[in-house]
Amino acid sequence: MRLDDLFLWYLADPEPRYVGALKLVASGKGVSLHYGADWLANGFALSEDLPLVDLEFSPPGRLSANAPRAVGAVDDARPDRWGEKVIRFIDRPKRTSLMELLYYAGDDRFGALGVSTSPSTYLPRPGGPLPRLAQAQELSEVVAKIEAGDALTVLETKIIEGGGSPLGGAKPKALIDIDGEQWVVKFFNNEYVDSPLIEHATMTLAAQAGITVAQTQVIHLMAANAIAIRRFDREGSQRIHSISAGTAIRAATPSGTEPEMGYPQLARILRRVGVSQGDAYLKDAQELFRRMVFNILMDNTDDHEKNHSLLVVDPFANGRLRLAPAYDVLPTNSGQGYQEFICGALGQESSLTNAMTQCDAFGLEPAQAAAQVLTVIAVVNTWRTHFASHGVSTSDLDNLAQTLDGEELLKQRQNFDSNQYQGAAPKRRPLSPFRRA
Repeated sequence: MRLDDLFLWYLADPEPRYVGALKLVASGKGVSLHYGADWLANGFALSEDLPLVDLEFSPPGRLSANAPRAVGAVDDARPDRWGEKVIRFIDRPKRTSLMELLYYAGDDRFGALGVSTSPSTYLPRPGGPLPRLAQAQELSEVVAKIEAGDALTVLETKIIEGGGSPLGGAKPKALIDIDGEQWVVKFFNNEYVDSPLIEHATMTLAAQAGITVAQTQVIHLMAANAIAIRRFDREGSQRIHSISAGTAIRAATPSGTEPEMGYPQLARILRRVGVSQGDAYLKDAQELFRRMVFNILMDNTDDHEKNHSLLVVDPFANGRLRLAPAYDVLPTNSGQGYQEFICGALGQESSLTNAMTQCDAFGLEPAQAAAQVLTVIAVVNTWRTHFASHGVSTSDLDNLAQTLDGEELLKQRQNFDSNQYQGAAPKRRPLSPFRRA
């Protein structure tokens, strides 16, 4: 099936609502959106860069063959890298433009948007029911066959067809039904440590640092563990309009300016268009600061733009944003010394020095920010005991300790001096642990 035109629908209402027309543009490298008349009259802007105006919105002009992009929030409706792999393996479209990927992603994609072949009736790519928890072992075997490039039986194909791939990354995963709710299951992928168990331990540790995390549980399979993460963009059967941090930052960046993907940038968006009731916007921005510090100290350097999300609260009223629960939080165990997201004036450098340089973006005075750092340090100091209590093996603990308790990260926890952030700012910026004298 060759798809040059598709149609976007909104699925959070009791009945699907037509949003507008999608068109393949920029020599097949991008997808545009043109709102329909009813949506212009009664809908809402899907993201800040898609106001309710009667024109065709196109993605940024500089698109490479390796980085196709749909416009605004539509880009979050695409599959992740694992989802693309499944589409190429199962559906085998003759052409894999972004339009095909949007269509074959199916009906259970991230957020509340859907893609249809019709503007009058919601006709998504057909798929089966989600696999259930009892099928987790079988599902893991299907995923392993896809990873290995082995052929699937008809029954195996039906199992994976029901478990599309929402927002995430390249690791093998699938959707699964647990007690009537949708969860994402991530499988062991021949890592040198038990990553699913370690992710569960890291997420529960983050919760102790005052970080709202997605609910997780460990699934014990025959050969390895898997981790299940409850979807935060669903409330029962209700879909929640959501956007990634990358979409929010691009939408807030002036046209012609290169977006800066980072924690301070996201915090400023939350403070500007976050939920005002009960100062939720400020609480979210300050929690984002704790997440940044936790990620630095736990060596979670895979904190890219798709690994942070925002929930759009009451989109038809004002479209205010809330910080979605944290997910995909675990040590990468790389010790590389830089994050994917910008942390402060020193760019992506993984240091508390850097984190403190722009604490004002999070609505924090230096002394307040330092107090939050101390809170996170106290929690991270317990990581080994906490991980052991969740069943992480001694060999995995020793492996992680080489980085988490290695020279740079341990010294940061031990040497952070909150006193220098009391009162007036210090005249001399403390040296970064990654910069040798």
